[in-house]
Amino acid sequence: MAGFNVRSVLVTGANRGIGLELVKQFLEKPNPPEWVFATCRDPEGERAQQLKNLVSRHPNLVIVALEATDPASIKAAATRVEEHLKGSGLNLLINNAAVLKLNTLESETPEDMSLVYTTNVTGPMLVSQAFLPLLKKAAQGSNQKGLSCSKAAIVNMSSEAGSIQNVLIWHVGQAISYRCSKAALNMLTKCQSLGYEGDGILSIAVHPGWVQTDMGISLSPEVRAPVTVDASVRGILNVLPTLSEKDNGAFVSWEGKVLPW
Repeated sequence: MAGFNVRSVLVTGANRGIGLELVKQFLEKPNPPEWVFATCRDPEGERAQQLKNLVSRHPNLVIVALEATDPASIKAAATRVEEHLKGSGLNLLINNAAVLKLNTLESETPEDMSLVYTTNVTGPMLVSQAFLPLLKKAAQGSNQKGLSCSKAAIVNMSSEAGSIQNVLIWHVGQAISYRCSKAALNMLTKCQSLGYEGDGILSIAVHPGWVQTDMGISLSPEVRAPVTVDASVRGILNVLPTLSEKDNGAFVSWEGKVLPW
């Protein structure tokens, strides 16, 4: 990870779980980014306290309000980030914000399907659209050849629960809307890889593992999730620097394995 030189990174859903740990580990790097933008719905709220504690120790950390289901909030966040970057681009966008509803085939509702899809698929699409000019600027300003996460990249935090071939941990919980949303997010990633490759932007879907977060634990309180948040994020940050144009549009795990759609 020492060779992972990212000048600027933005993480959505950064006030807890995997998002918060990503922010922490980026800040703890020997060569931390010049800017780490951590977004959450309510930067002044109680849930953002851990982020606010980090700001006091890391002047390169900026907390930005962003509601992934609100286009106006997303545009305002992009404007604020652009002001901080002062003419330079955004190297790495990590679409991490997501929700989970524990519904079965029998209990799933139109309301929950819509909410989960809006947050887990439409949100990453809108966020990527809003920050695309900054990603393009980073790619254009880089002297690196090919594609990489240090140059310009969109990383969509997906899940093997959305793999149509593997259907991870079905026996633990059906979570219909969540699974369908992650399958759709994988397709969005593939489309982004085709649409943005010419702009020098890498697009990747990442499965972080079944992680011991609030979301991971809620899926099955009886069966312990096998992966710690620390291990998952360390794995992700080890995998990202290894990715290049040959991996554009791929679906990979936190351990670097290519996963089936």
